Amino acid sequence: MDRSQKEALVTEMNDLFTNAGVVVVAQYSGLTVAEMTEMRVKMREAGATFKVTKNRLARLALEGTDYGSLSDKLKGPVGIAYSDDPVVAPKIVMEYSKANEKLVVIGGAMGVTELDADGVKSLASLPSLDELRGKLVGLLQAPATKVAGVVQAPASQLARVLSAKAEQG
Repeated sequence: MDRSQKEALVTEMNDLFTNAGVVVVAQYSGLTVAEMTEMRVKMREAGATFKVTKNRLARLALEGTDYGSLSDKLKGPVGIAYSDDPVVAPKIVMEYSKANEKLVVIGGAMGVTELDADGVKSLASLPSLDELRGKLVGLLQAPATKVAGVVQAPASQLARVLSAKAEQG
């Protein structure tokens, strides 16, 4: 990779980190190519990305972003997972690290807030933005459904009473 390609990669990664909602750093030492591919596919399906680059280039890309504090965690064979949704990348990385002990979460950051491994784990336990939106819509629709049921109940009860009286008389 020549200098101009490296500069283009750093610029591209800087843009990605600037727009990312969360960044997670994990050691992948000992993972096979098939395991890495499997994790990347899961990440892509969920809307996140896992990149492995030279640590020096990643440090340069992190400069000037909210995630600049992560540069000290870039030592040894590490990969960087990121996503726009602040829950997706940590959730996939934590799920995969439970299934495969060779992937170890070092830490991460959400905006300017730096997270240790436990912070990433707790962030992964939260519901995603889509799940939260679904719950919110459900909560907003539930009262309307209950009101409609309450309004209809007296009318249906009255109809049953009149029907029973008609059958008796």
